[in-house]
Amino acid sequence: MRGFFNSLLGEVLRWMSFRLQLNFDPGLAGFFLSGSRGASPIVRELREKTAVKDVIEACGVPHPEIDLIVVLDSNRESAFSVDLFWQAAGPARLDVYGFPAPADILPLAPRLQGRHCERFVADGHLGKLARNLRLLGLDTVYRREADDRFLLRTMLAENRAILTRDRRLLMHSVVQHGYCPRSAQPEEQTREILRRFGLQETPGSIAPFVRCLECNGLLEAVTKEQVANRLPGEPRTLRFHDQFSTCPNCGRIYWEGSHFDKLKKRISKLLMP
Repeated sequence: MRGFFNSLLGEVLRWMSFRLQLNFDPGLAGFFLSGSRGASPIVRELREKTAVKDVIEACGVPHPEIDLIVVLDSNRESAFSVDLFWQAAGPARLDVYGFPAPADILPLAPRLQGRHCERFVADGHLGKLARNLRLLGLDTVYRREADDRFLLRTMLAENRAILTRDRRLLMHSVVQHGYCPRSAQPEEQTREILRRFGLQETPGSIAPFVRCLECNGLLEAVTKEQVANRLPGEPRTLRFHDQFSTCPNCGRIYWEGSHFDKLKKRISKLLMP
């Protein structure tokens, strides 16, 4: 008898379930979980009303990477955009676009991701990226030993976009703006950030040599006399240089030494298309 009821229950649940077909644009395929990698569309069978955010992230794609979700009903007679909190309650096809979503797809529909940001908090494994962003003058909080709580708290309190290659961190419900660098190389990661947030397109966003590379503080110009007693081992520096700046936070002193040309070349490479 128990087997009969279990079988009956299974039939009822199958009858009540519905399917969602998710079509992801190619730029999101790298996020797919191992069991789904390379497979598109992805079909999910649901037994209850479910937020589309949860369905998408179950496939491995963090919500800050999603710019547009288009729903086609089961008869494919209508298409409309939804936000991440839309509740799927019946069979449908979802077309999921990363940032930026194509301009010709429901052009009047609101996009889910902001375009511009100049303030960031970087995960502990992105130290070289953080240093590059600071070199370009971008406000970037970074601590090598920072845990997820610190990153999320800083993001919320200071209205920053979070940068991490940890997709689980990007999936946290409080994350509003964030990005997962695709490349493992710091220079290309930097170019990714510049493209993603439109930083080279906005006048004044890029301002090299205004931030401390060590602590992110804004540099202040000082006279040679103000720093002379702090550079006893640099007689040639004091002899041949007159312009100095210092970080009021950590006290680090900067001047246009022999390394300056190398930094300018690095900046040129970072700003390459």
